[in-house]
Amino acid sequence: MIDSGFSPSSGDLIKAETVVVLPEGRAERVDKYISDVWGILTRSQIKQRSAQVYIGGVPVKFSRKVAAGDLVSIEYNPPEKMDLEPEDIPLDVIFENSDVLVINKAQGLVVHPAAGNFTGTLVQGLLYRYQEEDFEDSFGSKDVRPGIVHRLDKDTSGVLITAKNPEALEFLSAQFRDKTARKRYVALVKGNPRPREGRIDNYLVRDPRNRKKFTWRSGPGQGKHAVTDYRVVKDFDGYSLMFLYPRTGRTHQLRVHTLSLGHPILGDPVYGRNMGQGSITLMLHASRLTISLPGEAVARSFRAPLPGRFLPFLKEN
Repeated sequence: MIDSGFSPSSGDLIKAETVVVLPEGRAERVDKYISDVWGILTRSQIKQRSAQVYIGGVPVKFSRKVAAGDLVSIEYNPPEKMDLEPEDIPLDVIFENSDVLVINKAQGLVVHPAAGNFTGTLVQGLLYRYQEEDFEDSFGSKDVRPGIVHRLDKDTSGVLITAKNPEALEFLSAQFRDKTARKRYVALVKGNPRPREGRIDNYLVRDPRNRKKFTWRSGPGQGKHAVTDYRVVKDFDGYSLMFLYPRTGRTHQLRVHTLSLGHPILGDPVYGRNMGQGSITLMLHASRLTISLPGEAVARSFRAPLPGRFLPFLKEN
């Protein structure tokens, strides 16, 4: 085996594979492809998780180049188990039954533990809420995101559904994978977009100048395909109220897509800087989620009312 730093800590490895999609004649380092296009791990995580990469079943170094049609597979260690402590975190409950909990996530609440946010997350809140129900154990001792079906950015508020058991988790997650779950977001954006409705269809990649940001590309094979439908609900003086309907679920998708229109979301601390917004926070809210629940034949729609931070903008006009 070629030495690329692979040293599994246990037999419980995570494995994945994909067929490379790149423009004809273009080659890319395999670790860069995994990070920027496939997006399964960052380049630092590839090393941290002691990954072994294969091309066509043959182990290779991270510097090996890949091209269109290559079969890339990867084996890596799962993240180390964190000792998650239950925390009494207030949750705004929209709906609950024996399988699911639907909340109106507050702006500022992180969904699951990660670098820089190991406490005070929704996961700790779920552990506290269900500490008498063997909630954590039902998902397995290695699961650091028990019950988490999908996520919202820290600065995004709104409807979020969680699972209370592994069966419900798979049932709900499948609808996000198959794109049958439907979401609507409300946003206030800079300027007045034209046309007033349409579709944004491009490819998202990490910004090579800032790894915490994403940017867009127009051609296939240059990132993850991302699609958002939009409609301008009302124009104001210098900004607009929009409905956004993501058809895919990429990280920062709506924030990057509105930016690609030339109309960044007001208050965006990452993509909307230098707009003279003062103390405005991110004006993005998940207002509706339509999804089927376990054991039910008809999908339900859950709604979260427009938060107070939006109201001054709507009352001024």
